[in-house]
Amino acid sequence: MAKNIDPQLAAIGKYLSIDVDTTFVIPEYQRAYSWTKENCDKLWQDILDYSEAGNKDNYFFGTVIVNCQENDTKLALIDGQQRTTTFYLLFKALLMRINERILKMTEDKDSINLLRGLRGKRRSLIQILYKAKEDDIPDEPDEKIDASIYKKVELVENLSINERYKDDFNRIIMSSSYEEAERSTTKIPYKQKDNKFTNFFRNFRFFYNEAGLLSDSQINNIAEKIIDRCEIIEIKSWKVDQAITMFNSLNSDGLPLYDSDIISAKLYASAEAQGLSKSFGEAWEELKEQVDELSGLGICNLDSILMQQMYYEKAARHEIIGESGSPNVTMPGLRRYFTEINKDLLLHPVELCSDMNNIARIWKKTSEYPSVQVLSRFNENFRFFLATYFHRFKYENITEKDVAPLANAMIRLFAILELVDTGYSSRYFKTFLFSELEKLADSSIPASEIIRDFSAHIEKTWNPADIKANISDYSRNPLVFLNEYLVAEEDGIPFSIGSKYDIEHIMPYSGSNIQIIRADAGITNDDEFYGTVNKLGNKILLEQKINRSIGNEWFRTKVSKNLKDKSGYKDSIYPMPRQLVARYSGNDKAYWTKQDIEEATARIGERITDFIFSAS
Repeated sequence: MAKNIDPQLAAIGKYLSIDVDTTFVIPEYQRAYSWTKENCDKLWQDILDYSEAGNKDNYFFGTVIVNCQENDTKLALIDGQQRTTTFYLLFKALLMRINERILKMTEDKDSINLLRGLRGKRRSLIQILYKAKEDDIPDEPDEKIDASIYKKVELVENLSINERYKDDFNRIIMSSSYEEAERSTTKIPYKQKDNKFTNFFRNFRFFYNEAGLLSDSQINNIAEKIIDRCEIIEIKSWKVDQAITMFNSLNSDGLPLYDSDIISAKLYASAEAQGLSKSFGEAWEELKEQVDELSGLGICNLDSILMQQMYYEKAARHEIIGESGSPNVTMPGLRRYFTEINKDLLLHPVELCSDMNNIARIWKKTSEYPSVQVLSRFNENFRFFLATYFHRFKYENITEKDVAPLANAMIRLFAILELVDTGYSSRYFKTFLFSELEKLADSSIPASEIIRDFSAHIEKTWNPADIKANISDYSRNPLVFLNEYLVAEEDGIPFSIGSKYDIEHIMPYSGSNIQIIRADAGITNDDEFYGTVNKLGNKILLEQKINRSIGNEWFRTKVSKNLKDKSGYKDSIYPMPRQLVARYSGNDKAYWTKQDIEEATARIGERITDFIFSAS
């Protein structure tokens, strides 16, 4: 008789504790491990906030779907590959840090309970990561015994044809120390600094570094919360087509109850009790219309607007800066803030709704400003701080002149976040931004003072030479938008990102002529190519219709003035394609070489570094 679907709510620690003869399997068709530092930073911040809030409820991390195979000894991850892999890396980082703490602690009357707790977490983590029996695990870290335990396990069998560096996960899990993990994992050729490591190691290192900032009691507390109080729903299926159908259904038709649903119901009840049902209903409907439009534009949804309102309320009520003068960066859940902590806000439903409607209208208006368009390509947390500043204005009165200087200051900070090996949740970013939050809410403080704070913080914290060096090996996309924005300012031309654009590789990433194009560029092998093609100097913004028209044409064709029924760079409104046309279009034998890419990257490095460290 065929087994039925089996959904179970399970703590993360229990979900990851698989039997000795069982392994998770990443099927051939799954994508590569793609979680970045930003994903891990968000996960870590969620866990930290939950751990520090003292909430009695467990924390839910979504649904995982597995297809059970070979007498349930192979658990194919249909949905949950990224989270499962990441939690294992997080558990490994915690284990390493706990081992270090235990070895440094003395067993006296003041620390005996904490030491006992850390030893218990050590045993739990080793049991989860290595399927070890409790009796085989020594209380104290023992290099020889621990190493013998670490080498005996396979947690995940990675069959994905899209994963180039699949061995790195097991190398990290089997390592006895951080140094061994760094030494044994892949170093990608032609990459430098952080980019030479795979996502597996970078994410493991992120958790290891963040855990290192915790006190002994904090690390004990957070380990307990992650193992026992964070939960997922694990749905097991015994037919792969059934599992995939479930995955598609859950990801397209799920109707979760959002915080905004609960809060709107509370607001309506408050309005009804005050005889304001009609006024509130009209205000809420108007807000929903505004936010639905913003959501369609990819700007923000209703929960995001409510979260922005919470940031403003906490700042306006002076709930951010404590008596010590340091900011409290822990934010409560939306539902708890509006229905428990500051439930007096619900007594003014029409006013609150009108306030949020004003912010939604401001977002619609300012989303056309070039500075806000560029800022939107960076870390999404900027919205909480810029929205707090927006509360100074009525939407009909706000202008680009009011917004651009502060938006530029935020771009400078978030551009650094793109380039350094530190997450948003660190004191260099989140703590600093929270320290400015009450100033942002206070209309008596000029924006120029806040911008000076940004400049002073950047100048004090980072070195221009280091930032410029990091730009030389940068391979992501947000800085492409920033470069185009800065070039437009230099050339004195209008700039707008628009809605239909592509990131164009000047030297194409693929195509029928790619081998000849590489040879023309002076590139001799695949590793050199992959280390060059994604550099900033090889990327520009280009209208989608132009990019699709020219495809993977030769460089001299792209910059040509005569393309025969095709649009080329000459037809673009973006500044970088226009510069390339001006420089190369008269050359019938124009080539785009590795040297051109390196020189362009160096110019971009100078331009962006000068912008980041500018005084205004």
